[in-house]
Order: sequence, then C-alpha cells, then structure tokens
Amino acid sequence: MKFEKLNINGDKVSIDISDKIFAAKINNKLVSNVLYKTNANYKGRKAKTKQKNEIVGSTSKIYAQKGTGNARHASKKAPIFVGGGVAHGPKGETKYKKRKLNKSEKKLSIASLITTKKNSNDLIILEDFQKDIIKTKEMNNILIKFEAKNSIIIADKISKEKVIKSIRNIPNVKITDINHFSAYDLAKYKKVIFTESSIKELEKRF
Repeated sequence: MKFEKLNINGDKVSIDISDKIFAAKINNKLVSNVLYKTNANYKGRKAKTKQKNEIVGSTSKIYAQKGTGNARHASKKAPIFVGGGVAHGPKGETKYKKRKLNKSEKKLSIASLITTKKNSNDLIILEDFQKDIIKTKEMNNILIKFEAKNSIIIADKISKEKVIKSIRNIPNVKITDINHFSAYDLAKYKKVIFTESSIKELEKRF
C-alpha cells in the first residue's frame, strides 16, 4: 500500500509499505492480553514477609493444652501473635512466574497497534536523519511541527545516533531502535514515528 513519507521540512513523498503491518487485522483482545502480560512482567515484586516456618525463635508451647480456660495455641510463631509469621503475605520476586509471550503474540499485537495508529492518523514515517541535530530546541520545533510532543521515535541505528542528544531532555518523548520497542511502548505514546530505514527493517521481519 502507498504511504506518505515526510522529511523534517514537512515535504511529502509516497512510498510502498507492506499491508501486513499497516492493514493488519485489529485484535483488541490479543493486544489487551499482551499489554497485561508485559506490564505484569515489568512490575517489581520485592516485598517479602516471613511465614510461620521462617520465624526464628522457640517452638515450645506457650501454655498447657488444657486447664487454662484459654484457646489452644502452639508456639508464638503463629500468625495470630505479634512477631509471628504472616499468613498469605507477599513472597518476594523469586516466587512469581514470568508470564510468557510467544513470538506470534508479539508480532500480531505490534501489527494491530500500528494499524490502529495509522487509522487514527497517529503514525508518521520520517526520512532518515541526514545531519546531526544536537540542540534540544531544534528537535523540539520539529516535534511541534508534526504535533508529536507525546511520541515514540523508532529509528534506524544511524538516525538514532544523530538525534539522541537532542531528544533525551524532552519530556514525553522516547527514542529507541527497531530491536528495543514493544507493544507496550506503542500503546503508551500517542504518536508513533518510524524512520524510513526502520520501517523497511520491520517489513522484513513480518
């Protein structure tokens, strides 16, 4: 299919893009599932409480089983006592399994999100950056021109090196490359910007 490629001046040129990426079937249920798994795997699970068997201390019975008029208890390690173990508390990161994402899920969710961004006019393909852009102000003006102040830029390696210094201090803008973005990134940012070389590389993978 035909799609318009822009340069930093806003000039347009038509290029051919694969339908597998830009006209994919939109599967919201799959995307929701992938985002849930990705978010769950990002979450740090470091909280840890001790269970009854992990408390250090005497295991002796606190008083006689019968004759006291009180409820039956064993040692003070029981969760009912202050200083005892915690029942059903967080178990620390090592006890939680990572939710598995297979390759087809990743690919289909990315294609679905890219198609969604295209349909809502939130997808931009830029010409590869030909010169170094060092000043944040210059890069900021380019983003304002394309109404992309909340965006992720998925660039080829050369383009990334040319503009990364000017982007890193701009809030709500992320720059990455074709090997280090996910469906979560596409959903997080309003605008998605590809450079021409990066979109061609993505075509090969699909």
